[in-house]
Amino acid sequence: MKAVILAAGYGTRLQRDAAADTSGRFAHLVGAAKPLLPVGRCALISHWVHSLTASGCVDSIFVITNALYSSAFEEWASNLTNVKILSDQTTSNEGRLGAVACLQLAVKHFNIDDHILVIGGDTLFKEDFSLTKVKQRFSELQAKSEDSCLLLSYQCKDEETHKYGILEVDGDHRVLCMKEKPHQSETTSRRACPCFYVLSRKSLPLLDTFMEEKKEAPIEARDAPGNFVSWLIQRKPVYIHEISGRFDVGNLPSYIECDLYFREKLQNVDSYMV
Repeated sequence: MKAVILAAGYGTRLQRDAAADTSGRFAHLVGAAKPLLPVGRCALISHWVHSLTASGCVDSIFVITNALYSSAFEEWASNLTNVKILSDQTTSNEGRLGAVACLQLAVKHFNIDDHILVIGGDTLFKEDFSLTKVKQRFSELQAKSEDSCLLLSYQCKDEETHKYGILEVDGDHRVLCMKEKPHQSETTSRRACPCFYVLSRKSLPLLDTFMEEKKEAPIEARDAPGNFVSWLIQRKPVYIHEISGRFDVGNLPSYIECDLYFREKLQNVDSYMV
């Protein structure tokens, strides 16, 4: 299995917040890529590299970023033998390729013909999350059907459904559909779906099909990776693995919350996410 970490975003909200902060406490965040922000004792993305390596669930980690941040990622990864960096060659948020296009680019560039863990570079999970358990769940699904893919899901509050992709599932935990940011009255489900997907080898050719279908669509249609997942659900068996919650670093308050948790509340640093 391979891991692809999506790190080509420009973090516009966080950069705007950090630049506007007058306290000076967050000046070090200005101009930094979100996955490279310090969270606890190391960069956010380093938590992923440690846990992916320690769990042994992948043999390679591919990070796709943009031209603005590629040198910083190359420096960060200079001593990591199992990590490779790829730039999408874009230089601004307005010119971004979009997350699905970046995933497709990584698959083609690195000639990936294997199952893939797709991980949002600005996302971390609560301490109950385990890559070992995810791999076990995916293996069980693969034993039944090699087409099977796996998503994570956690319970969000009623008033939060409009913030997330919400999954509706059947009694076997197979996903029936994903509703993108619905009003709470539009669905009885409260299963939010973070950017962490296990895509089967057999599902990868569908990236090309999706991108061909969306080639004339606005960037928004192929930007959020959830758009591809929502489309995939109608074509492949997709199931959920339940977790308790996540950290999604989008703006300054969410970054502060995440950093505080890793500094003061994380119990077992070495076994985190393993």
